[in-house]
Amino acid sequence: MDLSDTPHPPRPPSGLTLGWEEWIALPGLGLPALKAKVDTGAKTSALHAFDIEPFGPINRPKLRFAVHPVPGRTDLTIACSALIRDRRDVTSSNGEAELRYVIETRLKVGDVEVPIEVTLTDRTNMAYRMLIGRQAIQPAWRISPAASFCQERLSYDIYHTAEVKLAAPHRSLRIAVLSREDNHSTRRLVTEGEERSHTVEVIDTTRCYMAINALAPEVHYDGKRLPRYDAVIPRIGASITSYGTAVLRQFETLGTHCVNGSAGITASRDKLHAHQMLAAKGIGMPQTAFAASPKDTDNLIGLVGSGPLVVKLLESTQGKGVVLAETKKAAQSVIDAFRGLRANFLVQNFVKEAAGEDIRCLVVDGRVMAAMKRTASGDDFRSNLHRGGTAAPVRITKEERDTAVRAARVFNLGLAGVDLLRSHDGPKVLEVNSSPGLEGIELATGKNIAALLYDAIERKVRPEPVRKRRGTPG
Repeated sequence: MDLSDTPHPPRPPSGLTLGWEEWIALPGLGLPALKAKVDTGAKTSALHAFDIEPFGPINRPKLRFAVHPVPGRTDLTIACSALIRDRRDVTSSNGEAELRYVIETRLKVGDVEVPIEVTLTDRTNMAYRMLIGRQAIQPAWRISPAASFCQERLSYDIYHTAEVKLAAPHRSLRIAVLSREDNHSTRRLVTEGEERSHTVEVIDTTRCYMAINALAPEVHYDGKRLPRYDAVIPRIGASITSYGTAVLRQFETLGTHCVNGSAGITASRDKLHAHQMLAAKGIGMPQTAFAASPKDTDNLIGLVGSGPLVVKLLESTQGKGVVLAETKKAAQSVIDAFRGLRANFLVQNFVKEAAGEDIRCLVVDGRVMAAMKRTASGDDFRSNLHRGGTAAPVRITKEERDTAVRAARVFNLGLAGVDLLRSHDGPKVLEVNSSPGLEGIELATGKNIAALLYDAIERKVRPEPVRKRRGTPG
């Protein structure tokens, strides 16, 4: 949420003395050090800002904007957001009128903080990124026009340390959820984001279209160019993987933070490719074989054992297209049927000791945040909840936790559902799901997975410290 909108009792303004220039901070915007000019000829204070963009609901509109806090350092950018208080005409010192957005934030001078109104304008060519007008000057303060830096001297060096990231406020974000379905997971992501004062927009992936060029790549939707998003949460269905990942690549080209990248989604959806990538990293999985020629059926079966065997379509989801063949002859029949349909499939040995159970580990930003055990219904060997399976929380071992994290890392997924089987020789990865459902695991474990995902997104989009260049003013 915006710290500028959070109740924060300011310290009583003491009898400060201000020179014509001072070091100040705007903590509610994540700006710990700015040189400001004190100008009693101006009524309202002004802050340098660019890429100013309104967003959010009509009854509570917000602004997001960027600031170059250090003059001459366009490589150092702080992203900010605040509620819109007003929009008014402001006449600058050269007589030009400009319609500016007005926000409210906290001004810190020395050890005193006071709420002030600030207009936003591009001050790129100005020596001071902040101008303090007379409305911000408290009655007990004294102005000494001939003096400068009467209060504590700060330094731009703070922008090159981890402190700036730690002190960054939880600013309001604009987030897109790429989803065609109004399902529980999508609704949870919208609700949780809005509770954190973010603006979350659900975008139908198939209705996006793209302008692909080197200078200004764009994504369009319903006849309009989509705005800049701070982050994109892809919930791309298996049936539109190709087009959905193409749209996601466009957002990646724009520099938008994507929770899951297009390459990872594409690889995880292709079961053959996924198993090859997992095997290359030494991650355990059921013995797996693949062949194209019908002449190799017996040899294919021989690679994984005589039976029981699992025959699995490469693009199967939610347990569909997965068949258990109890005997070698049954496996041959299933394989012949799949080949007759010109379908691509894998053959795997059946892990009997799993006994119709698997474990879904929910990995967020490189950590297992929740785990549930799924148990098949009746005599079905598939434990998917969509197939009538049941779920319960489970305590996993360190080896299982490490395996799940490594599997998600193979595809560089910020959010992944890793399905494991417990076998006599350690955990076996069945699948890495790049669009895991939230309902089952949240109900089974009581964990707020959506909140944990937003925690990770907020960490990713905070400003990073920038290495100081030689000659940088401080």
